[in-house]
Amino acid sequence: MKYRIITIDGPAGAGKTTISNLLANQLGCVYVDTGALYRGVAYEIKQQKIDWETDASLGKFLAGLELNFLMQKGNLVLISSGRDITPYIRTPEITMLASATSAKPQIRSALLDIQRNIAQSQDAVFEGRDMGTVVFPDAPFKFFLFADLSVRAKRRYEEMPEGKEDIQKVQQDMEKRDTNDSQRKEAPLRVASDAIKIDSSYLSIPEVVEKILKNIQKG
Repeated sequence: MKYRIITIDGPAGAGKTTISNLLANQLGCVYVDTGALYRGVAYEIKQQKIDWETDASLGKFLAGLELNFLMQKGNLVLISSGRDITPYIRTPEITMLASATSAKPQIRSALLDIQRNIAQSQDAVFEGRDMGTVVFPDAPFKFFLFADLSVRAKRRYEEMPEGKEDIQKVQQDMEKRDTNDSQRKEAPLRVASDAIKIDSSYLSIPEVVEKILKNIQKG
């Protein structure tokens, strides 16, 4: 049986996570936050003090890594070796480390297997940066969300807990990550040639979801 795969790529702050989650709920399928997987790897690298730039150390670490998604009380949580690490993976430090480490071929290869195994057994919405270009190049439905940098920075700033960073620092970090993600050699952030581009700068979340649903229904 062939399962329906929908990919949603784009830079940080474009609304991918919220929109992908809502879309999956409306379609009655699984939502896979691939960015959370990379953040999970980064979190464990930091916790275990892994020398991730050394291939041997990284390979040994990845061989013992156990990351899985579970639904708990209607929320998707990331489990690492039996522990829920979801509350710890979205700090600015982990965000930047995830951007840096995600360029490593060993890490991408390890997580590629996890993602494709999910797709072999169920309909799913996959959200990330290279879902439509590298992980699922043959997916029937591909979307690329983007928005103005200032808009994305404001969204991320408002999501942050008390004791927030300065919004200018948030925007600078986001711009740096955009550059890192788009210029890396391994699976750079780019628009798939057959992806539908949606500018979410001045659209509400329901409006973006509606646009995506209409395109899926047409397909």
